[in-house]
Amino acid sequence: MIRLAIQKSGRLSDDSLKLIRECGISFISTTSKLKTEATNFPLEILFLRDDDIPGYVADGVADIGIVGQNVLVEEGLQRLTVKNLGFSKCRLSLAVSKGDTYPDVSSLQGKSIATSYPNLLQEFLTSKGVTADIHTISGSVEIAPSIGLADAVCDIVSSGSTLISNGLREVETVFKSEAVLIANQNLGQEKNRLLQQLLFRMEAVQKAQKSKYVVLNAPNSAIPQIKPLLPGIKSPTIIPLATEGWSSLHSVVNEDDFWDIIQKLKEAGAEGILVVPIEKMIS
Repeated sequence: MIRLAIQKSGRLSDDSLKLIRECGISFISTTSKLKTEATNFPLEILFLRDDDIPGYVADGVADIGIVGQNVLVEEGLQRLTVKNLGFSKCRLSLAVSKGDTYPDVSSLQGKSIATSYPNLLQEFLTSKGVTADIHTISGSVEIAPSIGLADAVCDIVSSGSTLISNGLREVETVFKSEAVLIANQNLGQEKNRLLQQLLFRMEAVQKAQKSKYVVLNAPNSAIPQIKPLLPGIKSPTIIPLATEGWSSLHSVVNEDDFWDIIQKLKEAGAEGILVVPIEKMIS
C-alpha cells in the first residue's frame, strides 16, 4: 500500500480528492477522520496540515503527497516534486494598506512586513536589493497593518477578496504557485510501481481536461481544407455519410485552441459541429 498525504481541509483538499476520484479510486472521506483507505486501489490517504506534508514525505511517514508549491519551496524541499498538477493556482503577494503610496518595491526599504513565508519573501527582497524587517506569523496575516504589527504583508492570494476586506491592496507578486505531486526519494520497487500507476491515471485525466472531442459533417470537397485543422491524436477519423458526397469527421481539439479552430472549421465548410467532453484520454 502507498500512503498519500493531502491537506485536511480547504480548496486544495477538495481539488486533490476530486483528482483522486477522477482517477477511478474510491474511498470514504469524512471531516472527522484523519486517514482513510481506498476500496479499489492499494492507497491510504492521510489528512494533514499543509505545512507538515513536505516534511512527512521527506521523512517517509507518507510516501507521496499533494501540496502547494509555495509550501514546498518555503521548506526548501522542491527536490521532492514529481509532477505539477495544474490546479489550486494562487500567488504569494505583497500588499499594503489601500491608502498608502507605493511607487515600487524600493519603498519597502527598512519597513516591517508580516508573513507566513519568510524564506520566499527574503529571497524576493534580496533579488530586488531591498532590506526589510520580516515578522513571521502564522494565520491572520492580513490584520497586521491595522493593529500596527507591520507596514505591509506578504500572503497567499487567490481572488484578492480577503485583502480588500481588510483594507489592503496587492502591489507585488512574489511567487506563483499551484498544486504539485511530491514523493519520498527512497521509495521501494513496489511503491514506485504504484506511484507510476497513479501518475498514468493522473495524466490521462489531465489530458482529457485540456481536450474536447469534436464531430462534424462536411462536403467531401471541403475535407482537404478541414483536415489540417483537426490533427487529433494522429489524424482525424473520416466516415462517409449516407448522403452522397458528404463525410463525418471525428477528432480531438486542444481546449486552448478550441474557439479559434471552430471558427476556421465553419469557414472551411463544416456543419453540424458537435462538441463532447472527454473523461479520460490515453495516448
